[in-house]
Amino acid sequence: MTQDIQQLSEKIASERPRIATLREEMGRVLVGQHYLVDRLLIGLLCDGHVLVEGLPGLAKTTAVRALGNCLRVSFSRIQFTPDLLPADVVGTMVYKPSDGSFSVKKGPIFANIVLADEINRAPAKVQSALLEAMQERQVTLGTQTYTLDDPFLVMATQNPIEQQGTYPLPEAQVDRFMLKLKIGYPKFDEELEILNRNVGLDRVESRPVLSPEDVRRMRGLVADTYLDEKLKRYILNLVLATREPAEHKLSKLKPLIFCGASPRASIALAKAAKAHAFLQGRGFVTPQDVKAMAPDVLRHRIMVSYEAEAEELTSDEIVKEILDHVDVP
Repeated sequence: MTQDIQQLSEKIASERPRIATLREEMGRVLVGQHYLVDRLLIGLLCDGHVLVEGLPGLAKTTAVRALGNCLRVSFSRIQFTPDLLPADVVGTMVYKPSDGSFSVKKGPIFANIVLADEINRAPAKVQSALLEAMQERQVTLGTQTYTLDDPFLVMATQNPIEQQGTYPLPEAQVDRFMLKLKIGYPKFDEELEILNRNVGLDRVESRPVLSPEDVRRMRGLVADTYLDEKLKRYILNLVLATREPAEHKLSKLKPLIFCGASPRASIALAKAAKAHAFLQGRGFVTPQDVKAMAPDVLRHRIMVSYEAEAEELTSDEIVKEILDHVDVP
């Protein structure tokens, strides 16, 4: 086993220059935002969808677009608005009067990377149009089902739900996002660099540096990354603590959680921890990898109760409490 991990670590080390090149290329467009870049890479390596939340002007759209430009794949952007229709996302059947037949007009969902910009600006009916594509990697139009290309990732941005003119995402859709990222304002030095880069007329775009074959090869290494049985049990204990906190000596959390994380959370946390280890250049997962990814995997899968809202407690604070009290192997 030790020899296998060592060989895997050597293969992972050989991929690090490509990851470094990708980060450098995204850095030509983004200033700072290292957390956001790494989490987008983890979503890419795990074949998982990513939801990015933050106030306007924090480069959410820029980051997702930069990643799409760095890959030699098809990329589409959907601007979600209150008047958007499901057919505007997945496509529709077009009637031909000449011969009385129907032809398929595919929507922007038929791309490798789909940027769903301000996804919470559209009502639930439109958001739900993404459900089949996100889970089954396919789209049904009329009586025909069309398989989406590989890789296929939905990377969505949203402004905080409390803002005027937004709609909460359906719980079924939120659960299909592997990660939910929350980003804040840049530091002083970072914002000064942003200012210096954008006062001129020159506009810098990222360039393709990775191919789909590179992504698939890296995904294979991530899948092979060693995850010990004790860490699998640790992951399950973290997820189960969101459902039955009293059984994990967290009785005070029971009235604060309306609904805990689904089994998708266990799978997502295991995959994300492997990808995090990969980005650190390791062929094995440590408890720190699990802890690092737990907030991004769990924050959107825990529904807080009215009591928690009254106390102004967030799911992030609940996840922190769970991480502090569940025993680490």
